[in-house]
Amino acid sequence: MKVLIIGGGGREHALAWKIAQSPLVDAVFAAPGNPGIARHAACVDIRADAPDDLVAFARRERIDLTVIGPEVPLVAGLADRLAAAGLIIFGPSARAAAIEGSKVFAKDLMLRHGIPTARFSSFDEPRRARRYCRDVGAPLVVKADGLAAGKGAIVCRTLEEADAAVAECMEHRAFGPSGARVVVEEFMVGQEVSFFALANGDDALPLAAAEDHKAVFDGDRGPNTGGMGCYSPVAVFDDALEKRVMETIVRPTLTALAREGAPYRGVLYAGLMLTVEGPRVVEFNCRFGDPECQALVVRAPGDVVPLLLAAARGEAWPPAHPWPQVASVCVCVASGGYPGQYATGLPIRGIEAAESRPGVHVFHAGTATREGRLVTAGGRVLGVTAVTENLEGAIATAYAAVREISFEGMHYRTDIGRRGERSAAPPRR
Repeated sequence: MKVLIIGGGGREHALAWKIAQSPLVDAVFAAPGNPGIARHAACVDIRADAPDDLVAFARRERIDLTVIGPEVPLVAGLADRLAAAGLIIFGPSARAAAIEGSKVFAKDLMLRHGIPTARFSSFDEPRRARRYCRDVGAPLVVKADGLAAGKGAIVCRTLEEADAAVAECMEHRAFGPSGARVVVEEFMVGQEVSFFALANGDDALPLAAAEDHKAVFDGDRGPNTGGMGCYSPVAVFDDALEKRVMETIVRPTLTALAREGAPYRGVLYAGLMLTVEGPRVVEFNCRFGDPECQALVVRAPGDVVPLLLAAARGEAWPPAHPWPQVASVCVCVASGGYPGQYATGLPIRGIEAAESRPGVHVFHAGTATREGRLVTAGGRVLGVTAVTENLEGAIATAYAAVREISFEGMHYRTDIGRRGERSAAPPRR
């Protein structure tokens, strides 16, 4: 069969690496792809926001399965366009993808259907938002309603910070039209975990959990990024907690979407806060996380293509393989200045040396080839990922590989996975 992967970041490289291993797959294409993805797939020069060109290419090549990686084309309805052309799509419709595309939609859905989340209210007028901030009290969280590349949730320790966050979203439009409405919610205390499950429209299949590190600097300091690294599994997320999350959050959410005319097919990312009252939803995403996907695929057992097909077609799940007792760490290597302004076009050295280490995979996120040289082309440049028998080993292996790589201004956190190491338990899903 032929598979088309839409996107060109680290998540899509990880998916291409895993999908290309399937004995069911004869050819993998990526649009637009990147130099790392080109090792596993034929890259075609079509942007993820060019639906007419993507439909034409998929029909011409008789693509059997299209996997949409990023959230922006999903929210914009790319899955609907491709499905209308008779193609099989892994990824939710625009109506279902609104669970990520609109914080207001997601929070209202949870309120209507009793899905546990933080107390909140939504606003399209700054004065009312600021008044509600005083009702909630600091600390609190201000969230841009729409997509903001993982940077639209602002934790406010004081009411002055809350006022500034409302202004940043609604008056200064730091996130463009995504900040025209905001959600203001209470600050939840606990451990934050990313949990992933596949959905076929009727049922869900649990995958695994990971813990992302959003802040740009060690110790969770500095502005939020798209993610500076992650690790998997998460020791506290045991079988009992997974069952509770599936029963109280994942399946009720999928049922709610189906009842409201938006059956969900694809992967559901539940960002959870593990509070003393139990797991509560921080946010939902309509796609694999980045960099969580990188950490998950190197642990994932067996062939993932039958699972993706079952979700896309709305079919029963094939027999599941047990997850191996290993741990993984992904360290994101970023351009200096990210998530602010940064230079591009800088030569990258040392990837081959990094990948020569056992258990290491270097996934390309923001790279390009210019005059035969690999150069930087984005904020997050590489996802250096290691898988070993335990978390301590994965951390050490990942950072040994990172030290093999260099480019001007290169930046990375040095504490990815340390939180998990402090609460380590035998690896599980």
